[in-house]
Amino acid sequence: MSNNLPNQPLSGVRVVDFSRVLSGPYCTALLADMGAEVIKIESPAGDDYRHVAPFKNGESALFTQVNRGKKSVVVDLLTSEGQKAVRHLVTTADVVVENFRPGVAARLGIGWDELSVLNPSLVFLSISGFGQTGPWANKAAYDVIIQGLCGLMSVTGQPDGPPTLVGEAVADVVAGLFGAWALITALFERERKGGRNAAGRYIDLAMFDSMLSLMVTSTTSSLFTEETPVRVGNRHPLSAPFGCYAALDGYFSLAVLNNKLFSKLCKVIDAESLLNDDRFITDSSRNQYESILRDHIEKWSRLRHVVDIISIFESEGVPCGPLLDVVQALSSEQVKSRNMLVPLEDHRLSPQCLVRQPAIFGGLSQVRLKHAPRLGEHTHEFIS
Repeated sequence: MSNNLPNQPLSGVRVVDFSRVLSGPYCTALLADMGAEVIKIESPAGDDYRHVAPFKNGESALFTQVNRGKKSVVVDLLTSEGQKAVRHLVTTADVVVENFRPGVAARLGIGWDELSVLNPSLVFLSISGFGQTGPWANKAAYDVIIQGLCGLMSVTGQPDGPPTLVGEAVADVVAGLFGAWALITALFERERKGGRNAAGRYIDLAMFDSMLSLMVTSTTSSLFTEETPVRVGNRHPLSAPFGCYAALDGYFSLAVLNNKLFSKLCKVIDAESLLNDDRFITDSSRNQYESILRDHIEKWSRLRHVVDIISIFESEGVPCGPLLDVVQALSSEQVKSRNMLVPLEDHRLSPQCLVRQPAIFGGLSQVRLKHAPRLGEHTHEFIS
């Protein structure tokens, strides 16, 4: 089987990708990064993300980021000819990914029941908002809707403010991550059972379910205590002092999770009398009186610059950090040393970098990221 990166872990794996916008494309971008040949099936109008700003030289930044390294094949799935073409292509594939609403793939003739007959070893992933079953299965699913329904917004924001949307399309991205994990798991299972001579597997993945799985602190706390988690602002809901605090010229974060660290903190801020106060003996009690601790910390920190606060705390072994904006984070020495920004091989956008997938595989050199395809760029390679 052909592939772009013959020495990568997923070289030889062919993915037929019917997904669009974010959750599915992010999933398959991760596979492409590792050498899988991802064949993106697009309608004549193309993926909606091709038309979403911001743009550079006419190319969408978002489309470029989540469709790097793929091949674009234009097929009209509403025609019998289009369905015949993709069914033939699927017979050569290891993986199919789709993120239509439940039932749409079947109506287009590309559902699991139809394609698994043609290719019994196929691993098939369906990503949807709420899964293929349940009373919400056919609800419209966008990130803001999922964030609201899973409870994430209810625990995000200031206590006296409204529920707050997380500043990233986290539900889509998390579903993409879990999708890639599920596909690799199923491919590993198939490989152990005989590779392409073994039976494949169908995977039903919901954005809603993915978010509940992500929300470890909130869901576990609720299940164990039968209490409803609430918004606590820029602090940890269960520990203290553990959150963001004000300085003379900005904000910084602290993570004090045990008595040893609390003792060091009190020494730094000249508040060692707190160590003999029964209200602050345990992490749980400190959380109960978090506002009092905050007053003590900020009485000290508001007189000092962030850079000086970080220096003092780090010298004493107290976990802390400044609050950076996105530009500062991307330009940090840490990002540079980890080579997180990888050059994109695309003459349309050169010079341009993208954020790479985060795992570093020992003995495997970091490759340059392949360009996102032009609409229909590879149609003639696969469709006669």
